[in-house]
Amino acid sequence: MRIEILISRQELHLFNDEGAIVARYPVSTAANGVGCAKDSGCTPMGVHIIRAKIGADALTGTVFVGRRATGEICTPELIEQFPDRDWILTRILWLSGQELGKNRLGNVDTMQRYIYIHGSPDNVEMSKPGSHGCIRMRNADVITLFDMVPVGTRIFIAA
Repeated sequence: MRIEILISRQELHLFNDEGAIVARYPVSTAANGVGCAKDSGCTPMGVHIIRAKIGADALTGTVFVGRRATGEICTPELIEQFPDRDWILTRILWLSGQELGKNRLGNVDTMQRYIYIHGSPDNVEMSKPGSHGCIRMRNADVITLFDMVPVGTRIFIAA
């Protein structure tokens, strides 16, 4: 399995080992565009892997802060109560860059920037940029993807 994220199309494609697309999902990448620099709020480019999978048994809508479940389930009322929260829900696929100086180590390290593929509230629009650097997905989609890919899966993020 491997994943390609196409920023220009705001899509994630999952490929099998033979190179055929087995799934296609709408995503939302960074509102600030692409870039690898720390504190840029951009989605990093290039080759990555899934370094860790978090939330395997979490309920749909489980809220994560600092990669830990808070005990909350995202609801419209909770969103209204915390309108500025960057919602990380349901599952987390934590990415690690594989290209030294581009997205790994130093001021461009994807993992140290806490860049994930993760679930989002139902009211978050997909197919258009809007995140703080992560790749947002619909909760049902991120659950399906999470269950299909192992740690170490190669991910290529392209403009």
